[in-house]
Amino acid sequence: MTNPAATARLAGRREWTAFTVLLLPLLLVSMDVSVLYFAIPAITEQLDPSATQQLWIFDSYAFALSGLLITMGSLGDRIGRRRLLLIGAGAFGLASVGAAYATSAEMLIAARVLLGVGGATLMPSTLALVRNLFQDDKQRGKAIAIWSGAMTGGIALGSVLSGVMLNHFWWGSVFLINVPAMVLLLALVPVLVPEFRDPAPGRFDLWSVPLSMAAVLPVVYGLKEIAAEGFEPLYLGCLAVGLLFGYVFVRRQRGRDDAMVSRSLFRGRGFGAGIALNTVAAFAMLGSAYFTTQYLQSVLGMGTLEAALWSLAPSVVIGAAAPVSAALAQKTDRAHVIAGGFVLAAAGFVLIALVDTDSLWLILAGAGVLASGIVTVMSLVSDMALGAAPAEKAGSAASLLETGTEFGGALGMAVLGSLGTAVYRSDLADADPAVRETLGGAVATAHQIGGAAGEQVLTLARDAFVHGMQYAAWGGTALLLGAAVLAAALLRGVGAPAPAAAEPAGATGARSHEAAYNGSVRHGA
Repeated sequence: MTNPAATARLAGRREWTAFTVLLLPLLLVSMDVSVLYFAIPAITEQLDPSATQQLWIFDSYAFALSGLLITMGSLGDRIGRRRLLLIGAGAFGLASVGAAYATSAEMLIAARVLLGVGGATLMPSTLALVRNLFQDDKQRGKAIAIWSGAMTGGIALGSVLSGVMLNHFWWGSVFLINVPAMVLLLALVPVLVPEFRDPAPGRFDLWSVPLSMAAVLPVVYGLKEIAAEGFEPLYLGCLAVGLLFGYVFVRRQRGRDDAMVSRSLFRGRGFGAGIALNTVAAFAMLGSAYFTTQYLQSVLGMGTLEAALWSLAPSVVIGAAAPVSAALAQKTDRAHVIAGGFVLAAAGFVLIALVDTDSLWLILAGAGVLASGIVTVMSLVSDMALGAAPAEKAGSAASLLETGTEFGGALGMAVLGSLGTAVYRSDLADADPAVRETLGGAVATAHQIGGAAGEQVLTLARDAFVHGMQYAAWGGTALLLGAAVLAAALLRGVGAPAPAAAEPAGATGARSHEAAYNGSVRHGA
């Protein structure tokens, strides 16, 4: 009699090589979130988009991605995760070419939408395939730790790489970066990555597709706009509409045997908690980024490329966080490691709360410590949630994790951004409306005024922004410390390393079902 974990098939060189290939789409999809940061002035000059079109050039990618994640995760379980990955890679490559050579704002927006559709197929497919490639808990934890670090690094790398490309080529080159990687992916995935699918998925619930989009998109849109514009009735209405459709979607899923989101996913003790804690982690990550990027550019006065290069500095620490946390989770109860990750991230918020208007190294240290804690949490809860989900539902499980990340990020920017903005506007209650509205408006107004008067306006606005950032950081600290307490209480014993012991009754059957699933749905190995 043996411990079930000890009998899992160990991944070899083939699986690790396949995993390396799967990092390509992950990097590109995460890079496309930030790749337009430097390109938008050149795009504006050549395509002359309206203000609304410029907004959609940025946001159409994120909206298409977030709206289709649940659908694509379920579809991958049915038609095969490798097949969906290849379809998405082809669409992503074609859309990249279309975006690079767009001749109008409308054409670029359409290409960005198609990029989002391709991204929605790639993200859950890669994570689900990692779940299937690595059956051993220790190896899977290590792989997901690397996966989480690559995703975080891709977002930071996107803005820097686009700046470097634009120094030598035209604006469309930032999209053509994707094409060679997608061609390589299309060539190598069929050779290296085996196919996995649910052997008994049931019918595909078509009505749940628009319902899921109607639940996700208004909420994401409302949260993003609240972060930028404040609590306007239109945006609050979007939240209400999204939540209403979300309620209808959940009711439909609970009443159907062929539900897009299977009830079996939530039977594992760690799955629901993992989704919730992953959402909190994304809240903190994107909420803090809302302030740190503005601080580097508008408070310290850095150019965009300089700010992007400095923002890479915390990656040195982040790169080690996920592997170290995965190793610790193999030696102790992962609930303690996850709680420790939240405490570490809270310490990063404390450092940010101590920043003044000239604290480059302190803001970088705070961002690095916070991101290290968040990557620790996200890698471990992702591994825990995927490990708790049935193997045949890995695509749906991965899509829910990614959707939680989208919600958490949008909510973090909205809540912490609104808190910081409220303090900023309170401090500048008697200032000119343009100065009081945003720090960016204050910088523009100060440059127009010029001289000592302009410098005084700029000093007051920067002080107010830092004051608001400090309040938001203390709010983030309280949230993360609360999450640490919840993680320690709710996750105790979930995924904890167990000594070798006699296999309990029923475990043999469960393990046999897992082996049967893996054996029956693998093709092209």
